[in-house]
Amino acid sequence: MPAVTVDDFLTLSRLPSIPVEAVPRPVRSITTAPSGFEGEGFPVYRAFQGVDQADLDPFVHLDQMGEVEYAPGEPKGTPWHPHRGFETVTYMIDGTMEHQDTHGGGGVISNGDTQWMTAGSGLLHIETPPEQLVMSGGLFHGFQLWVNLPSADKFIDPQYQDLRGGDVALLASRDGGAIIRLIAGDIGDVKGPGSTHTPITMAHCTLRPGSRIEVPWRPDFNALAYVLNGKGKVGIEGRPIGSAQLALFGPGDSVVVTADETQESRSPDMDVLLLGGRPIREPVAWSGPFVMNTHDELVTAYADYEAGRLGVIPTKS
Repeated sequence: MPAVTVDDFLTLSRLPSIPVEAVPRPVRSITTAPSGFEGEGFPVYRAFQGVDQADLDPFVHLDQMGEVEYAPGEPKGTPWHPHRGFETVTYMIDGTMEHQDTHGGGGVISNGDTQWMTAGSGLLHIETPPEQLVMSGGLFHGFQLWVNLPSADKFIDPQYQDLRGGDVALLASRDGGAIIRLIAGDIGDVKGPGSTHTPITMAHCTLRPGSRIEVPWRPDFNALAYVLNGKGKVGIEGRPIGSAQLALFGPGDSVVVTADETQESRSPDMDVLLLGGRPIREPVAWSGPFVMNTHDELVTAYADYEAGRLGVIPTKS
């Protein structure tokens, strides 16, 4: 897995020590993501399916893209499509993805890079594998997260952040057996590079066999752990968890994840996405590419899209 790493985790700053009085968050549920297809037909796992939207708030949707080994000519993306009312966060672990939107944002991400697009008042965008990858095939693995915006921010101007893999903040577990890539939010005094309208924490953690992380977690945030690959246990109670499974935690001050001593040969380490955010606690009206507060706002969003008010697909030169 070529996401940003170092050979010796012990060279990194360690996770903060956890106060004795801190309460580890219990595990409320573990769900298994069903598989499906997105866009032009690339495989995904729907990580949040089966979880109550109120427990996910401020998050709306999470797709694990791949992991898939494409043959030449097979890589696929998504055609031009609209968004309004939220932010998309696309993180690439393996492979390469190109992005373009009608507000001037765009670029190429690969191997630990992140595209952070604030759709806000609305735009069109497209996500495709580069021609070279289509011709050669290759490994493709990443995820896309949708972060809701509060009603006061749903019509802000669209924005775009291009976060290189080298920009992420790196931490090591107390036992030196895990690396934490902090993309957004704070862990102790360390801050990730992502600028968020809705306060969240997002981190990609790689745990070597037998290693353990206990991450301090803001008590006003919810807490989720999604396993990208590998197997282990979550919570102080040690609930078993594996690939394509999501743990929802209850209230408390820290999140605990432990990798099993023995992993599959295909996934020698355990990779976990840690997510948390301050709940917005507003009504959610979600239909297709739009996340609004009311049905009437959804009707308006579709009407604006049909009328071309969310942008015009550029002509190829």
